[in-house]
Amino acid sequence: MPRVKRGTAHVKRRKNILKETKGYNWGRKKKIKLAHEAILHAGAHALADRRKKKRVNRRLWQVKLNAALRPLGYKYSTFIDTLKKNKCELDRKVLAEIAEKDPKAFADLVKNLK
Repeated sequence: MPRVKRGTAHVKRRKNILKETKGYNWGRKKKIKLAHEAILHAGAHALADRRKKKRVNRRLWQVKLNAALRPLGYKYSTFIDTLKKNKCELDRKVLAEIAEKDPKAFADLVKNLK
């Protein structure tokens, strides 16, 4: 059986690893072993943080809504309860944006729910 030399594939793989770690600190951008480890860890954190982003944003929307509702004499929990009872299709993200950008429209929406 003839001998197979895999030099080009090996070089290409290393080059791709180093291309992915561009901008990393210290040896993690230059040394293959460290770069490979850095890529694996970065991938794991990226996956976890994509999940975490959803939690963080939902909490932010809740805080924004509560802050906008308090001057109108409402609490966040009772507001969400009335929304569900009235079968309102607006979600927290949209409501928080309305409350932040157009407080008058948000106040009218709250009055209509009462």
